Amino acid sequence: MKDGRPTRQRIHDAALRLFVEKGVTETSVRDLAQAAGIAEGTLYRHYASKDDLVADLFARNYTAFAHHLTALQAPLHGFRPRLAALIGEIFRFHDDNPTLFRFLLLVQHQGLPRIADGADNPVSVLHELVEQGIKDGDLGLTDPALATAMILGLMLQPATAIIYGRLQAPLSRFTDQINSACLRALDSTGQPTEVHHG
Repeated sequence: MKDGRPTRQRIHDAALRLFVEKGVTETSVRDLAQAAGIAEGTLYRHYASKDDLVADLFARNYTAFAHHLTALQAPLHGFRPRLAALIGEIFRFHDDNPTLFRFLLLVQHQGLPRIADGADNPVSVLHELVEQGIKDGDLGLTDPALATAMILGLMLQPATAIIYGRLQAPLSRFTDQINSACLRALDSTGQPTEVHHG
């Protein structure tokens, strides 16, 4: 029976699954064509190379998620509710779309150089939120690049641990703990802790 989904969507679905299961390097064009139920030549009519397919998949989904995060924050006011909403939505996305989330996480170093800063980039969306929080006096930490990196580490390292079986899913069960950890880290004034020697 013929698969009625448009060819490009079948290619995307097959590619996401194979790239996450086998890795991008280990997945061949033949693997992709077979998984999508098409001839290799048909795949080449849509993408000039496997790298082009990876780049398109990454940019398309990464950009859509950035726009979603921007819209999610729009009705909220203040740094804390916006950060909580952002973390909650990223963790829901992880739990609801684990294959897509893993793809974006695992190929980010290959895909990010093609994504400009701005509204199309989830990291830029977070960075702008942090900058506004600093401007409004809601954060003790005053370096927006460092604060953004710290939040990303607190969010993405648990997701990576789930991928490698070191932490049990769902990720969303840690939303409140990680949100609290981010707020504690960002409240830092940068003053060194005094150490008392007995």
